[in-house]
Amino acid sequence: MLRMSRLPRSTPEAQGLSTVALDAFVSALDAGQPEIQTVMLVRHGQVVLEEAWAPYRLEDRHLLFSVSKSFTSTGVGLAIDAGLLTLDDQVIKFFDADELPETISDNLAAMKVRHLLTMTTGHSQDTVEALSRDRRMVKIFLGLEVAHEPGTLFVYNSGATYMLSAIVQRLTGENLLDYLRPRLFEPLGATEATWQVSKEGIVTGGWGLSINTESLACFGQLLLQHGEWQGKQLVPAEWYEAATSKQVANDNQENPDWKQGYGFQFWRGRHNTYRGDGAFGQFVIGFPEYDATLIITSSTGDMQAILNTVWDHLLPALEGKEVTPTARPEKLELVAPSGPAPTGGDGKSYQFDAANPVGLAAVRLDPDGTGTFGFRDFSDGSPHDLVCGPGEWREQTAQGTVEDASPEIGERVVTSAYGDGDAFVATFRWVESPFVATLTCRVDGDTMTVDGKLNVSFGPTEFTLTSEV
Repeated sequence: MLRMSRLPRSTPEAQGLSTVALDAFVSALDAGQPEIQTVMLVRHGQVVLEEAWAPYRLEDRHLLFSVSKSFTSTGVGLAIDAGLLTLDDQVIKFFDADELPETISDNLAAMKVRHLLTMTTGHSQDTVEALSRDRRMVKIFLGLEVAHEPGTLFVYNSGATYMLSAIVQRLTGENLLDYLRPRLFEPLGATEATWQVSKEGIVTGGWGLSINTESLACFGQLLLQHGEWQGKQLVPAEWYEAATSKQVANDNQENPDWKQGYGFQFWRGRHNTYRGDGAFGQFVIGFPEYDATLIITSSTGDMQAILNTVWDHLLPALEGKEVTPTARPEKLELVAPSGPAPTGGDGKSYQFDAANPVGLAAVRLDPDGTGTFGFRDFSDGSPHDLVCGPGEWREQTAQGTVEDASPEIGERVVTSAYGDGDAFVATFRWVESPFVATLTCRVDGDTMTVDGKLNVSFGPTEFTLTSEV
């Protein structure tokens, strides 16, 4: 996946920044509690900082979760520019009678495209759980109660973004990814882009996009350049101006950087910034005052902590303030867990019900101290094995091994193992996503118990499995 650089490189000093200040920023990211995986800073169109914490790599595509929404916004803006729809079109006009409820409430009838874009649909809570990624997601969304008048209440709503993707597909005859390929992804060089597709054949829109760090930086630079790229206007300037501006108030949110206003699938942030962000710490942050864009991929349950590090350590550098020198670590890496080598196993294969958070279906611990873990793909049930052994990360390939991952992501995985008494402790890093799993395996007679732990998850982060007879 390695390719020629699409953004020019420069020294920080040539772009009005200090290497000392950026070193201090990297050091602060490395020392912080949130796990950082990659970072890239672009100033005046030049990359002045790019780092990856091994085994993560800048060229690997990365699951972006809700950063996907900002790309969906781009697709809607292009469709509006093409005359296919307007902000004030009713949502129900795009769907067939068999998808609509028998009785259309006044609030559903009043819901417009702009309400989907601004997360003001009138629903009392995010609709994504109600949709459950069912085969009839459009129909379910349209059948949900719209308790409030659209436009009166901000409620973060990934289901609304799914509906935007569905509308673009209905109007263009192609899914959102295919629609954006020649208009956005290919001009930016983001040809590696993949996007999850629902069971009813619609790109998920609000989540599921995977691209690499530099592709996301190109998108961030496109925003700063008001939709212009290499002399061509890819996206209307007025669309990005509106999308990244405050369209609605969202001061009903708790964290300070999530209550500065919301645009068209973009957040407003403190210090006159805007951003797309995704679960567990995926960011594209625009600093229009300083002509800079920052990309971070990471794994954390505390996204505000990462933004606080940006405000405390990067913002002063952009402002030209003096920064206390702090040397960056000689090597940026996330090391494999250490411990004694596992004792040899019995070579038997223990079977599990694969309906668990990591799709684990079988474990075999061999006499040589290695373990083979069989997984079932969440999308199609196909099996694949990953081997764990002591020492440094062992690189392999897998597909869709963690719930919420698409078949296209998670293709690169690293594993390691150590022994903890009678337990075999295996660690898996799906390095095209934030997910890390630790599986502690113990055998008692003819039964194996696996205590699992996920670093981040939309559900429980801990679970216990017992082998089937």
